[in-house]
Amino acid sequence: MVEENSCVAVYEEHLQAETAVRQLLEEGFDAEKLSIVGKGWQREEHPIGFYNTGDRMKLWGAQGAFWGGLWGLLLGAAFFWVPGLGAVIIAGPLVGVLVAALEGAAVVGGLSVLGAALYSIGIPRDSIIRYETAIKSDQYLLIVHGGQSEVERAHDVLATGDALDVTIHLS
Repeated sequence: MVEENSCVAVYEEHLQAETAVRQLLEEGFDAEKLSIVGKGWQREEHPIGFYNTGDRMKLWGAQGAFWGGLWGLLLGAAFFWVPGLGAVIIAGPLVGVLVAALEGAAVVGGLSVLGAALYSIGIPRDSIIRYETAIKSDQYLLIVHGGQSEVERAHDVLATGDALDVTIHLS
């Protein structure tokens, strides 16, 4: 189960998000407590495809190396079509939360399924709107799940990088 404390960082470009993931891993953060959400790959002029090889999903396209590298580091990966947001790729424990929201019909009034998943891990509605707007704008969310001291330490690490916004959400 995903802990309800989180630190969310918003990145303009996928390389910034990938750099932040690697920085957190170098600082000793557990890869199983990191999630990333994005959709910036759809502007691609080349064909895009997804396929599964055993326990790993692969992306065929210009950002395939980015997503493939993250899927190798983070627990779980999924591709969803989210009404209002379009095609969204998620890697990390947030995948399980989103699937549980879908399976349990836990979509909270007025929120997309992604918004419901974020709400279920303790992120307030006003922040969810901000994060969904970031996804619509082809930005990337990096979410660190954990105890209060863990997410505060993540904030300190991520605040020194290229994030547009870094916010702690405590339950």
